Amino acid sequence: MTRRAIAASRRRASRRRLVGVTAVAAVAIVAGTGFAFVNRAPSAEAVAAAHAESVKQNEEAIADSLAEAQAKSTIDIASQVVSSTKDKVDASALETSVASLADYENLDSDTLATRVAQTATTAQTVQAAASEADRQAAAAAAAAQAAAEAQAAAEAQAAAEAAAAAAAAAQAAANTPAAAKAAAQQLASSKYGWGSDQYGCLVNLWQKESGWNYKAYNPSGATGIPQALPGSKMATAGSDWATNATTQVAWGLDYIKRAYGTPCSAWGHSQSVNWY
Repeated sequence: MTRRAIAASRRRASRRRLVGVTAVAAVAIVAGTGFAFVNRAPSAEAVAAAHAESVKQNEEAIADSLAEAQAKSTIDIASQVVSSTKDKVDASALETSVASLADYENLDSDTLATRVAQTATTAQTVQAAASEADRQAAAAAAAAQAAAEAQAAAEAQAAAEAAAAAAAAAQAAANTPAAAKAAAQQLASSKYGWGSDQYGCLVNLWQKESGWNYKAYNPSGATGIPQALPGSKMATAGSDWATNATTQVAWGLDYIKRAYGTPCSAWGHSQSVNWY
């Protein structure tokens, strides 16, 4: 028998008892030649019993209402848990538990209480599993991001090192005597308008002075391809004067222009006095 059927049966029994109590109070008394109908008040015991039964029924009705409200609330909460976690964890057990409460209005009290408790416990278990899944997903995402950042940093460092190596290689190539001569020929022509004859004098002059070696240094302190004395003079052409043959060439051509006018004049002076 369902919880609702049991409650209805109890209410009917209570009504029957109340009617019985009232009927007993009505007694027909026959006296003489006539009839008299006398109403007597129910006994105190009967009234107390009827009141107790009424209180009991009210308590049962309240308990039924509370149980149904709890069942409905449990269904709502558990359904929300299913909706929010089904893409993260297996919520099939909770779905089954929620389905078992679908006919909660027709379940007896003990069965309803058991299913409500089971559904609540299962919802807590599923929610905890989903929270752990979220934690693991967040940790995995953080680890992936850290790995990606580390990879990007490593690639950036490798690219920077490669660029530095390429620049160093390019600079080394530019610092060879052949490259320094090519730079001098181009600059002499483009900036000063000197032709091949002047370039020939320049080649001879700096071959004698330094062998076109940007690292050349003599005991007097003369430095680089043009043998500037001191070498720091060449800083006017660039801060990289100590490591860049092109910077030294630029300074040397400017010096020749200011001091001698042309490379051939400087070469003639060098041949005459052994310096320029």
